[in-house]
Amino acid sequence: MKAETVFNKFVQKQPILFLVFAIIIWFAIYKGLVGFSHLVVNTLPIEPKSHLGGAIEFFFYDAPKVLMLLTGIVFIMGMINSYFTPERTRALLAGKTEGVANVAAASLGVVTPFCSCSAVPLFIGFVQAGVPLGVTFSFLISAPMVNEVALTMLFGLFGWKIAILYLALGLSVAIIAGYVLGKLKLENYLEDWVRDMPKYDADKVFAKMTLSDRIESGFASVKDIVGRVWIYIIAGIAVGALIHGYVPEGMMASFMGKDVWWAVPLAVILGVPMYTNAAGVIPIVQALLGKGAALGTVLAFMMSVIALSLPEMIILRKVLKLRLILTFIGVVASGILLVGYVFNAVL
Repeated sequence: MKAETVFNKFVQKQPILFLVFAIIIWFAIYKGLVGFSHLVVNTLPIEPKSHLGGAIEFFFYDAPKVLMLLTGIVFIMGMINSYFTPERTRALLAGKTEGVANVAAASLGVVTPFCSCSAVPLFIGFVQAGVPLGVTFSFLISAPMVNEVALTMLFGLFGWKIAILYLALGLSVAIIAGYVLGKLKLENYLEDWVRDMPKYDADKVFAKMTLSDRIESGFASVKDIVGRVWIYIIAGIAVGALIHGYVPEGMMASFMGKDVWWAVPLAVILGVPMYTNAAGVIPIVQALLGKGAALGTVLAFMMSVIALSLPEMIILRKVLKLRLILTFIGVVASGILLVGYVFNAVL
């Protein structure tokens, strides 16, 4: 009997026992990462305290650490996401009043697996379900910007206080920006074919799943999400390792520090044309911080890359007229600027 078949049967028959074993093994490996990175550097014919040694140690500690954190959280979120299909998400948002619906939409964006590449089909589905435009924007801002990948990596690299503050401010940007866009009554700036689509009632019948089914959903999420972003993680950590090993201490403070007033808007402008995601940009954020860059500045850069990327704007152009896209960019960019200045002021 194949090992995969035995494993699948174990998950099906003993899902709770499987989860217990998985948690124990995960923590045992995670605790050994520091020793592993030291072992790698000490095995190589290089000086551990050199620039190259520091860069290699950074890479071989952070790469498995981030991948393990991401795999664990994505697995858990995959189980949670089994409750939130696109149909169910639309059903939960349709028919609610603005304000309350903006909060619900932004919160759902955190726990649902949709990214900016899903913007067009989600946007169309929300319009067909009768979800208000501003509420739709709250979801579309929150889903890519305040997702499990960003929160997991921020928690792993900077601790829970930074992760919680980012979550609170990111949600605030999504809620307020969506509410403002809704109040501007910009429905006429949807492309005509989107605005004229027939409405339908969102499906409110949710599939029943067993615990083993939800574990399978967790594995599917890991295969999908980690399978798509691992290369960005490795590339981002490689860049971060080079910055960590070779950029002089304090260099970034000269143009990304707290006292440089124009650093935050410049970071937002530079982030927009880039094409990456949280997995690729957060390791770079970590390395920049270690060299003197201000947290608010680099987080503003990260948020603009994730929430206002040029490829996403090009995709959204299929369903939004130019004026609505520019308004969307202006409102979201203002929120990101606020987040950057707040982080620089309080930390």
